[in-house]
Amino acid sequence: RHAIETANTQIIEQSLKDEKLRGMGTTMVVVTIVGQYAYVANVGDSRLYLIDQGIEQITRDHSLVEEMIRMGEIQRKDAKSHPDRNVITRAVGVHVPVRVDFFDVKLEKGDKLLLCSDGLTNMVEDEDILQLVKKSASLKEAAERLVTEANKNGGKDNISVVLAEYE
Repeated sequence: RHAIETANTQIIEQSLKDEKLRGMGTTMVVVTIVGQYAYVANVGDSRLYLIDQGIEQITRDHSLVEEMIRMGEIQRKDAKSHPDRNVITRAVGVHVPVRVDFFDVKLEKGDKLLLCSDGLTNMVEDEDILQLVKKSASLKEAAERLVTEANKNGGKDNISVVLAEYE
């Protein structure tokens, strides 16, 4: 929490010093592993997935479309094509205090954690992410294949991918 709050304050301060930076912000997903648990925090629509036999999104997007899904206004299948899909409801560097969600996940040997930006998840379906990771010989290869696939599908945003395996 402290690191995210510090980043939030520093981004706000920089945006106030330089007119060209006014209104900037970012999304964030972080994880730390202590023992057998992954402790996760997120702001915005950057995500953390747990990949074992399947794929499970651990974080919850802070976006207008995600709120519309939760309220039953639209179906999840319609989210990727919704015109407001990139409208973020929370970001780092916008408000003080920053509102952060926290999650914890018990890990098993061989579990993989995928931290990624919406540049990946808007371009590649969850099931395709799972298959690309499972079919790759290494985490490095999997990350490269995910970025390549997102670019092949349009690559309309920055694509950030971090993969880690719990041993």
